[in-house]
Amino acid sequence: MAHIVLVPGYWLGAWAWDRVAEPLRAAGHDVLAVTLPGLADEAADATGIDLVTQTDALVEEITSRDLTDVVLAAHSGGAFPAYEALDRIPDRIARIVYVDAGPVAEGVSLLDLSEPAERERIEAEVAERGDGRYTYPWDPTTDAEMLDGLTPADLELLRTRAVAQPYAVATGAERVGDPARLKVPAHLISCLFPAEQVEVMVAQGHPFMAEFALAEERHVHGLPTGHWPMFSRPEELARLLADIAG
Repeated sequence: MAHIVLVPGYWLGAWAWDRVAEPLRAAGHDVLAVTLPGLADEAADATGIDLVTQTDALVEEITSRDLTDVVLAAHSGGAFPAYEALDRIPDRIARIVYVDAGPVAEGVSLLDLSEPAERERIEAEVAERGDGRYTYPWDPTTDAEMLDGLTPADLELLRTRAVAQPYAVATGAERVGDPARLKVPAHLISCLFPAEQVEVMVAQGHPFMAEFALAEERHVHGLPTGHWPMFSRPEELARLLADIAG
């Protein structure tokens, strides 16, 4: 049995991991799926919620339960608070898993890596909404590759349950510095890119792979699908996580 902590990516809560958590629990693992601050209720103002807020909450989820030997798995933008949590409590983390994600270097935010047009769109929406949030379009006509493998029911679920992302989280710069974080085995489950291409990105110093490349032990696993494998290939994702935990 392993302690597996599942961190959702942007716009998602713990519910996004339901189809993955169920088979993991059935296999005997202790599974904790978290909902990060700002992603439980869209009606709440999110202007005061930033990356520090989410990292603090994730660390508290782990330490308040006195969990050790944790397999910490984070999807997409959830890798930012997960990597900061690893930096704070490396002695509690046995392995860290990035699901179609990667850890960025100190001082880098997610929006630093966004295309200028996308950043402008987000900033315009944040200004218009006035609640410190922005949305994702979930539009298969413009995002077919990202949404590959999702059924119409999956898309409807996402449109219905997804919560507008706190903007200050996306602009928050990664804060890491404890060398002990690099001693924790790192795993990357790549969905949008073949595993071989990820290795090339690591070798070329791609920003999303900057810290992953520094890990003393690292592994890349391929799971070809769109960016949300917890919906498109949940059973295969659960098996991969179980294998990594084992």
